[in-house]
Amino acid sequence: MITLTVNETDYELDLDPRTSLLDALRDHLALTGTKKGCDHGQCGACTVLVNGRRINSCLTLAVMHDGDAVTTIEGLGTPEALHPMQTSFLNHDGFQCGYCTPGQIVSALGMLDEFRAGWPSHVSASLDGQTDLSDEEISERMSGNICRCSAYPNIVDAIRAARDERADKGESEGLA
Repeated sequence: MITLTVNETDYELDLDPRTSLLDALRDHLALTGTKKGCDHGQCGACTVLVNGRRINSCLTLAVMHDGDAVTTIEGLGTPEALHPMQTSFLNHDGFQCGYCTPGQIVSALGMLDEFRAGWPSHVSASLDGQTDLSDEEISERMSGNICRCSAYPNIVDAIRAARDERADKGESEGLA
């Protein structure tokens, strides 16, 4: 028996220890917003936040996260009150078929937190300090999330706009 806090609700689950976190979310909690794409950690469609950090839920076992807090796309907003990142994806046409969109949005939120924490990426100009969140920086940091429809320019626009809108409001903390 394990306990997961998913989208701020506690669940006790009796799972086969071989159950991936993705399958626990989709098959045992009926949270189907997180998508099963490649099931090999290569596409990012299954990205969730675990204790605020983004991970590919297909690559980890649910039992490894006993007591952890998991945030899925369902935990970010409601149809009546979308999360600002969800709104930005809509406003910037950051999706086409939409299959990768939940993973892209969750990953974008985790990525922005990593950026704010000063974590460098492969293209960061400096390894010890803040750098600009350029389009190149966003693209590199989101490279683990594949969009088969190639809506990449719009995804980058959506992420930048959500971040800029938050900054314009004087809100320095994360979007999550």
